[in-house]
Amino acid sequence: MLGGSVYIAFIRFMISLAGVILLYSILSESRFSKKRTALYYLCFAAAMTAISCTWYVVDQSLYVRMGPHVMYLGFAIFAFLLSKGYVWVKIYKLVFVFYLMTVYIVGAIEIAIFFFGHSIWADMIMRLFLLTLFAFLLEKYVRKEMKGFGDYVERETDRVSVITMIICSLFGIGYIMNPSMNRNMNFSRVFQIVTNFLLIGTLQFLVFRFYLHVGKEKEFERENQLIQLNNRLLERQMETLEESVETGRRIRHDARHHIAVIAEYTRRGQRKELLRYLKEYEEEIEQGVPETICANTAVNNILAAYTRRARNEGIEVTLDVGVGKDVMIPSLDLVAILANAYENAIYACMEVKKNRDERKCFIQLMLKIKKNKLIIICRNTCRIEAEFKDGKPKSEFTGGIGVSSIVRTAEKYHGECDFKNDQGVFVVRLIMNAEPVLSARK
Repeated sequence: MLGGSVYIAFIRFMISLAGVILLYSILSESRFSKKRTALYYLCFAAAMTAISCTWYVVDQSLYVRMGPHVMYLGFAIFAFLLSKGYVWVKIYKLVFVFYLMTVYIVGAIEIAIFFFGHSIWADMIMRLFLLTLFAFLLEKYVRKEMKGFGDYVERETDRVSVITMIICSLFGIGYIMNPSMNRNMNFSRVFQIVTNFLLIGTLQFLVFRFYLHVGKEKEFERENQLIQLNNRLLERQMETLEESVETGRRIRHDARHHIAVIAEYTRRGQRKELLRYLKEYEEEIEQGVPETICANTAVNNILAAYTRRARNEGIEVTLDVGVGKDVMIPSLDLVAILANAYENAIYACMEVKKNRDERKCFIQLMLKIKKNKLIIICRNTCRIEAEFKDGKPKSEFTGGIGVSSIVRTAEKYHGECDFKNDQGVFVVRLIMNAEPVLSARK
């Protein structure tokens, strides 16, 4: 440290504390409003400054050894409670800010010693310059990606690697800020400090880029699943279209025979026989009319397509659907959930049949709206043995289709879903906000 009066210590501490609060505020999101957050930080800064200055006056040597660490620990606890987000993301941000604080404190001190003859004012100016530089870089290049980074870490984090990174960073920072190091300015000491800065910075950068890469890979995987889902939906639509074309051909072909029969009954004056024949013809036409499951066109089409496929595979299907035309959830998301759940159910039933299991294969799907909540429950026959990871079935159990898509869509509408295997009956339960469009506009 460069020493100085208590007033100098007060100014330097205020610069460091304000810098830490500024950098962490750029990276994090508070649980409270901006005004309330600013008031909390102001009260905390006043308390920490009073404690720091008192400590500096009472025992300067002890403050030099322990002060920065103790003060930052207090800030870390306060900021952790004040900010919102995933636990490991908040810890990572605190460690990252601690590293930046170390860089601008130690860097300013070393520059003041090496270039300005231990000038205290040079130290404070360099702290302000480095702090401004870091704040600018974080705001321009890091802040936007930090939110996506936080989402990726929350979903994909490996706690062992994160804990290891935090411990390594703290050890490296503690080594740099150890005042018992040889304070004589020489090449070996400068080399040690610069090397530690580079190693810790590289570690932080690699962790940041690694989780960004992993997260983006998962996003690409989900997009790929969506593309596959669209392909499957197009296949179902093509099957429906082909069936419609074939039905039209059959109707046109049979129409000539029906017309000939009707004409013959009319020519002979056989009215009773004609009426009986027309009634039979009407019943035949009604049998060919597509099943109407619900009033929502998108939901009706997707359920009709997969129900037809399931019944063609010999699977017993029971539907209990009560969805109107106007639902707050867009048709694309609703269809994605239903298609994924239904196709997984069909896959599970076919796996049971493939294993020559004598159990009856069935699919029971309930889709209701109650008190502006969309409730989806799908029950189907499945293998008795099933492996789950983090409360979700492994891809081998569902055919690798759509479980993550269902979970993400549920979270998108502040909903919840769970999966379980009830002794050979797979159950998917999902609840989401689904207010009617008209009431939502009001």
